[in-house]
Amino acid sequence: MVSFTPTEEQRLLLDSVHRFATSAVRPASHDADEASEPALNVVKTGWQIGLIPSAIPTELGGFGEMSAVTGVLAAEELAYGDLATAMHILTPALLAYPVVLYGTAEQREQLLPPLLEEDFVPMTAALLEPGVFFDPHELATTASAVGGKLRLNGVKAYVPLADEAIWMLVYARDAETGQPNAYLVEKGTPGVVIEQREQLMGLRALPTFRVHFNDVELDASARLGGAVGINYEALLNRQRVALAGLAVGVGRASMEYARDYAKERVQFGKPIAQNQAVAFMLAEMALEVDSARLMAWEAAWKLDQGEDATREAYLAKQYADQMALKVCDSGVQVLGGYGFIREYPVERWLRNGRGFPTFTGMAIV
Repeated sequence: MVSFTPTEEQRLLLDSVHRFATSAVRPASHDADEASEPALNVVKTGWQIGLIPSAIPTELGGFGEMSAVTGVLAAEELAYGDLATAMHILTPALLAYPVVLYGTAEQREQLLPPLLEEDFVPMTAALLEPGVFFDPHELATTASAVGGKLRLNGVKAYVPLADEAIWMLVYARDAETGQPNAYLVEKGTPGVVIEQREQLMGLRALPTFRVHFNDVELDASARLGGAVGINYEALLNRQRVALAGLAVGVGRASMEYARDYAKERVQFGKPIAQNQAVAFMLAEMALEVDSARLMAWEAAWKLDQGEDATREAYLAKQYADQMALKVCDSGVQVLGGYGFIREYPVERWLRNGRGFPTFTGMAIV
């Protein structure tokens, strides 16, 4: 039987994340967005909550166990504060979680201990490729076996923290079998070219980069999981669920802000929330947020049960993409002319919410 009742540990964790999101993340988000620079002191504090270490099993040196439900709940709360900061804090998970799930003993021993330290450790992953019709099942980046070594060739886009990441997990298609795999690339590896930072409409406080791989030579041991490899579809499902959870957080933020504004904004002698058109819009926003949340929870629950969640994860992601745009646009409409002013957060939530269909591979639970 499906149950979404949080455990005592989950409640304590989510209370901590919510307090952090409202007291530290939200107040710093406007200035960070305006400066196009992350609030590193906020990121450091968020890292010390221990979301990623608590998802690493105790037998691997961590403090708990991996739970997609816990991850999606935490992602919503962080994004409720600010999407760019949330994704910054969670970026190391893009490498850590696949290593936990599929890494060899040697890969786990090398890569996981730094993630248990008190200071934020920049690690990332590269999946998305430039192009209008990107399909994660048709990767253009290739990995070829040459003389006992591996060679990576291709271009990746929207790679968060690529300029400082000490390790990068690169998804590429095996040139011989055509199957997608993941490869560990260390900072400073010859042939890796990181372009100037991308200038995006949203996520302005999260540095992302386009990265070129030009005959990047790797040892065969760089393939995640060794000869066994990875369950690529399962990783895609975890990424879809994570993005759905983040979208719920952004949509909820816009909905609650618009609701509170409508209760306080008085026109013609009464709060605008009492106008039927505004009231119906707010109700529709709440319906969309709750629907997307339940779809994300269901997909996450199936992941935790070890079941195939491809259908649920895909639908949750697609619905959340549409929800975020619709709800955030409605938030701007409720505020009227004020919604178009950058001093009010709803315009930032709209810019961030519009990007969810293009954020493939930028989060994972």
